[in-house]
Amino acid sequence: MNILSIETSCDETALSFVTASGGLEKPTFTVHGDVVASQIKLHQPYGGVVPALAKRAHLENLPLLFAQVVRGGVTPAEAGVQEGLDSGLRRNDNSEISAQEVEQFMEQLDFITVTVGPGLEPALWAGIEFAKQLAEKHSKPLIGTNHLEGHLYSILVSTKQYDVASIFPAIALIVSGGHTLLLKMDDLTTFKKIGETVDDAVGEAFDKVARMIDLPYPGGPEIERLAKEGNAMAIDFPRPMIGHKNYNFSFSGLKTSVLYHLRDLAKAGKEIPKADVAASFQKAASDVLIKKTLRAAEEFDAKSIMISGGVSANRTLRASFADAIEKKFKAKKDKPILIVSEFSTDNALMIAASGYIDYLRGKKYKLEANGNLNL
Repeated sequence: MNILSIETSCDETALSFVTASGGLEKPTFTVHGDVVASQIKLHQPYGGVVPALAKRAHLENLPLLFAQVVRGGVTPAEAGVQEGLDSGLRRNDNSEISAQEVEQFMEQLDFITVTVGPGLEPALWAGIEFAKQLAEKHSKPLIGTNHLEGHLYSILVSTKQYDVASIFPAIALIVSGGHTLLLKMDDLTTFKKIGETVDDAVGEAFDKVARMIDLPYPGGPEIERLAKEGNAMAIDFPRPMIGHKNYNFSFSGLKTSVLYHLRDLAKAGKEIPKADVAASFQKAASDVLIKKTLRAAEEFDAKSIMISGGVSANRTLRASFADAIEKKFKAKKDKPILIVSEFSTDNALMIAASGYIDYLRGKKYKLEANGNLNL
């Protein structure tokens, strides 16, 4: 099946064109085009994403990225992320496409899929309306997709192919700026939420702590970068809810502890060791994620631990997970394998994967923006 997918849930405009096959037993994806335009530079002066600006940028980027996809786009290996509204998209020759080119491209599509939530509703509407116009004009089915399911299924479009039957049951951790979720997956389409954050998402905590120590937006990558220069054991920040029997998370208290620590240093006239703060905070947050995820994997006898979402791009977190799995399950013959999505940040490939799974299941979401959509 040929699929055009569209993602505009936050500050990245993304489109992809893929061929999906194999059904639910062995889903396989061939990527023909994959393009992403980031708005980081646009939002940096504000220290976070401004919804109205995000929507405007999406509206400008969507037709330009669509033109690139029609012309063959760029593959994940070649692409990278195109930065901001001044990325050269307007000057790209691919922006001028003929009606015949568009018609030929659209004829080969089986359906279009677009993110309907969760996310920033003004941003979501930009993608939904663009998708609706294409679908109506060219008489193509349109499927709404859950952004969180996109993260969950992003492992399916990885270059490393997994035998679906061999990785379940699984424990899946979704960590991003807006969500921290722990799921028990019996198979590709049967999953249950067993834990979530009761306050701040872990990615939100990373961004807020980054602002406290004057790091630029987005804060997550900046915390990771600076933490490499610091001592993760220098400051004993709390690990909220790490000992609780349930699988919920809390990061508000950790964030507040960092704030108070910085305030106390400032009152005492002491220099703030930013690298140590970054490293110690990162370790505290990681410890909680790892401890709860591995405990769930042990309790439910998981064959794999799947991690996705923007925070999963953190290489220190990935390495810490791998080390912890090796230590905790060293006596077990078949220890759970660690599967980390290659496409951790927002992209359209994961939306294509989720749309394909939803199509096969007959699952439908309303074609309207839902900022609070959950699993």
